[in-house]
Amino acid sequence: MRHTLPIAPQFYVTAPQPCPYLDGRMERKLFTSLQGENADRLNNSLSQQGFRRSQNVLYRPSCAECSACLSARIDVSKFQPSKSQKRTARRNAGLGRRATSPWATDDQYDLFRRYLDKRHRDGGMADMDVFEFAAMIEETPIRSRVIEYSGKSDKELVAVSLTDVLDDGLSMVYSFYMPDRPQLSLGTYMILDHIKIARNANLPYVYLGYWVPGSQKMGYKAKFSGLEVYIGGEWKPMSNPESFDADTHPLSTDPIAEQVANINLPDRRPTRL
Repeated sequence: MRHTLPIAPQFYVTAPQPCPYLDGRMERKLFTSLQGENADRLNNSLSQQGFRRSQNVLYRPSCAECSACLSARIDVSKFQPSKSQKRTARRNAGLGRRATSPWATDDQYDLFRRYLDKRHRDGGMADMDVFEFAAMIEETPIRSRVIEYSGKSDKELVAVSLTDVLDDGLSMVYSFYMPDRPQLSLGTYMILDHIKIARNANLPYVYLGYWVPGSQKMGYKAKFSGLEVYIGGEWKPMSNPESFDADTHPLSTDPIAEQVANINLPDRRPTRL
């Protein structure tokens, strides 16, 4: 007989801590370990349900009285660049792209430190040393790539994205770039280039992480056409960012047990018994 056994990971919840996006709020995360031979299938399934990867962990916000954080992705078939985005693409046309295996380098870490010191000096990653950086890049149990952008003439590294390759798209796990050239809009350019990569690979989506209404840090994501957000257990087109708010409500989040019960888990490959 052949049976299909479900993948049954254990889910946990972090202790409350200050929210990095909205002042005066506390955040919790629902998370599970990502390991074993079914890691790819679990990552694909949970990414489609609003989870994100950090090394060998998959997580999703699960705050007690707030549901502002919404997982966001771009529907590549519906994306049309704005005039500003077209200018950004032209300004960076001279950059070269190189996709490599997920290995950390000194040049990457130097750029990472410059980026944090300029843009996120008070963030949760501000004290990350070279070993922790290497773990962030290299500790991945799934199909991941490091995509580097550099000048074609001087080979200077200007931007990096750690990117996962999913069944239905590219997931930009973490990106950083040269912080002292704001006129290049390198963060926007990397997203535009990932849309191009996904389109050429016939992948329908580019996953951007979380969009948070009311957070200036996340406002840039709403500027991309074809954006979808995961809300109420399904992906919905974002037609108007102004229609979302970050108001708290005691019933805005389901109980943890109900959240876990509503997660759709993939099946293991058929096993002969």
